[in-house]
Amino acid sequence: MKKALSALVMLALVISIIGCGANKNNGAASSAPAASSPASTADASPSASADDKKDLVTLRVAWWGGQSRHDYTLKVIELYESLNPHVTIEPEYASFDDHWKKLAPNAAAGNLPDVIQMDISYLSQYGGRGQLEDLTPFTQNGTLNVSDISEASISGGKLGNELFAMNLGSNALLAVVDKVMLEKAGGTMPSQEWKWDDLSKLGPIMKAQGKILMGDLRHDVFFPFYLRGQNQHMYAADGTSLGYTDDKLFTDFYTTYKSWYDNGYLLSLDKLAQKKGTPEDGELEMGNALSAWGWSNQYILSSSVAKRPFEILPVPGWNDNKALFLKPSMYFSISKSSKAKEEAAKFISFWVNDIEANKIIMGERGVPVSSKVKEALKPSLTPDQAKVFDYVAWAEENSSQMDPPNPVGAVEVDKLLKDTVEQILYNKTTIEAGAAKFREEANKILAKNKK
Repeated sequence: MKKALSALVMLALVISIIGCGANKNNGAASSAPAASSPASTADASPSASADDKKDLVTLRVAWWGGQSRHDYTLKVIELYESLNPHVTIEPEYASFDDHWKKLAPNAAAGNLPDVIQMDISYLSQYGGRGQLEDLTPFTQNGTLNVSDISEASISGGKLGNELFAMNLGSNALLAVVDKVMLEKAGGTMPSQEWKWDDLSKLGPIMKAQGKILMGDLRHDVFFPFYLRGQNQHMYAADGTSLGYTDDKLFTDFYTTYKSWYDNGYLLSLDKLAQKKGTPEDGELEMGNALSAWGWSNQYILSSSVAKRPFEILPVPGWNDNKALFLKPSMYFSISKSSKAKEEAAKFISFWVNDIEANKIIMGERGVPVSSKVKEALKPSLTPDQAKVFDYVAWAEENSSQMDPPNPVGAVEVDKLLKDTVEQILYNKTTIEAGAAKFREEANKILAKNKK
């Protein structure tokens, strides 16, 4: 083996000598790269890119969303990698439900992705159990630049004094309405001051045209919103119980909801179970429903998938006790188990601060939190994007402070609420019995938070 190696070395030297002689005779530069000459290593330019000297890093980045979000997120990742050649990003994406199903076993194994798209409903579960890194040191040393981001935007990612998540954009609840569909059916577009009863009145109008009001409502979002309108809250301030004690609040809301379901104004539960939760299979987007209900950033995806214009309305009862609020659309968090936390923080900083990156994102994950980015994007906004920016600005002027992040156990409570409502819709329990059982079992879950 050693003799063979010596022969190879001698052959390389001979070739090198011949090559040098040829250069002298012809007076031409060698076409071989400088790295082929042993001398070139010693003569390497001291001004070579500092990035070339950095350790190679691989980041796993996980998020949820539909295909449009996946596509542009991959473009942002490509841009980041081009600017940071030492970083390779492994994308992990899925629908909302599948995102959390994939994270759960990874969390149990201590193998969470480096950067995790986080939702407020899961923040306490992951942050409160020591699975997320406190981002405060990165904001203090400038790795995660927050100089153009307000404290109000930052604070939504805090649990106590620790910052476990960086807000990616501001959001407000809204109803996306197909005005053309409604007017063709003989209906009239509701005013901004509409109430839940006004929505109920549209049900028979749409049903006569073979349409539904909506696919469904996310119970973990809209029941708490309804409670805010009644000057109540889903959770107690200390997170050890529900925030309301009167079951009439539950029965009033779900009596209305069940009437929509029984009258055929909503998608049946069996069909709903087949949904992926993406805009591509949304009932509004496919032309089967009058409206879709969710967060303001979802409007852009809905309109782009449907390829037709929609109107935006605030959720009914938004001005009851100033129920409307601004919320972080979603966050990026860094897992405690990450071996590349500083690089992960740099990626998050790039996401929220880089103007070119945000020209790709264009507010799809919520109106940007950086004031500089927001101003830079304004001239290039499409009419739909401008509509969302304007709505969020209006909501900011007509909102009250959001509730604190959901307590530990809230994910279980959300599932309990969903299961309870399904039992009611299937007529396996009454609304009154469901209300009482939900409150009792939810309080048992939350009581575990007592110290």
